[in-house]
Amino acid sequence: MKLKYSLRQVHIIFMHCDLLIPALNEEAVIAEVLDSMPHGIIRHTVVVDNGSTDSTAGIAASGGAIVVHEPVRGYGSAMARGVRHLCKDPPDIVAFMDADGSDDAGDLSRIISPVIAGDLDLCIGSRITGNTEAGSMHLLQHVGTRVACVLLKNLYGFDATDLGPLRAITWQSLLRLDMQDRAFGWTAEMQAKAARAGMKVAEVPVSYRRRKGRSKISGTVSGTYRAGRDIISTLIKYRQWNPRI
Repeated sequence: MKLKYSLRQVHIIFMHCDLLIPALNEEAVIAEVLDSMPHGIIRHTVVVDNGSTDSTAGIAASGGAIVVHEPVRGYGSAMARGVRHLCKDPPDIVAFMDADGSDDAGDLSRIISPVIAGDLDLCIGSRITGNTEAGSMHLLQHVGTRVACVLLKNLYGFDATDLGPLRAITWQSLLRLDMQDRAFGWTAEMQAKAARAGMKVAEVPVSYRRRKGRSKISGTVSGTYRAGRDIISTLIKYRQWNPRI
């Protein structure tokens, strides 16, 4: 039987998607996270060890991940280090998720598929519209997320329900955003700049579970405050930003 494919279909078949996972002292769960990855979607899984003092890096390497190290603490610092590594052999699409077991790797295909198809430049997983396990997000997180989304709407005209970590973006779009934040404002920066650049962005509902182990940010009042402060200041900072390309 003779198979016929359009050029667009052939392009989709040969597209590569890499996954970045920032990790800090996640030895209790990182193996489980890597084992849960769906087959046939991700080319390379890169775990960015952000200064762990436990066995996170070794366990991740044993689980088949590429491990790179970023000793400077910070969510954005870890992401920047991962992106620099990907520059050696750039993928077509980059996906992002957390290492603490709160994200469901089964949702990766739902996040990546519309980007592969060319329908979106950036797809964001919304925990708010998805299946959120009781206790996975506390009150301060809900309030902070709501405030950030109101700012996104008022400053950027961008309707959002969440700034969740599970997301996928084309490589060229990521480069165009020229990401700068090295702390907790990284996801907010991406959404704000994508809106300013006129990119095709949408959310899909995703599951969110209670993290395993001790939370370093959302589990403390001070950590939640710092994250919220960084997110809000980031959204204000980039309200006049324009892409160079």
